[in-house]
Amino acid sequence: EIHAAGRIPLLVGGTMMYFRALVTGIAELPAADPDLRRAIDAEAAARGWPALHAELECYDPAAAARIEPADAQRIQRAIEVYRASGRTLSDWHAAGASPAPTLDFVRVALVPRPRSVLHQRIETRLKHMIANGFPDEVRGLMARPGLDRAAPSMRAVGYRQLWAYCAGECTLEEAGYRALAATRQLAKRQLTWLRGDAEITVFDPLEEDVIDAISAFLIPFFQRLD
Repeated sequence: EIHAAGRIPLLVGGTMMYFRALVTGIAELPAADPDLRRAIDAEAAARGWPALHAELECYDPAAAARIEPADAQRIQRAIEVYRASGRTLSDWHAAGASPAPTLDFVRVALVPRPRSVLHQRIETRLKHMIANGFPDEVRGLMARPGLDRAAPSMRAVGYRQLWAYCAGECTLEEAGYRALAATRQLAKRQLTWLRGDAEITVFDPLEEDVIDAISAFLIPFFQRLD
């Protein structure tokens, strides 16, 4: 962080929602309601998340267009906001966000090319995680009092699929396949998000001179601090 000039070089990665909130501010929303979430989860268990997504589309088509029919966590939150407040998630967003930080951002993304390389790296990483104790980690989490599969943390890609395996609902091979598919879908959404931001400069992390290229790109920004 470079506070003196109000400029922060930042490598984009991880959850795009948090990055957007950092750069543009975040909308004020109703607080989470555990009872309402449990009720929505029960409906999803009976009807399926695609059915709840279709319901969301009836009163908040803008949010439904942004959310995949199988994205349980985001569907749940959009429905929860509407049922708790009587206003759609899109209405809340349109009402305005809290002020964004008074900072400038240098946005850099690392995107491997071609896509097949990224897919192979994702598969290799997942296999390594499973072979090195991922199922045991999930079993440990399952044993924690008050933590269940409906918790937001357990809906993270990989954890929800391994939870199903540890609960005896599928084989480890099936859980791994589902986790791989979900991770690739997440990567696809992130790449789509990156392409939609004209202020992000993309580098291929697999290029031999990528460190030098990024350093050369950042030098002018650091020079402004002099």
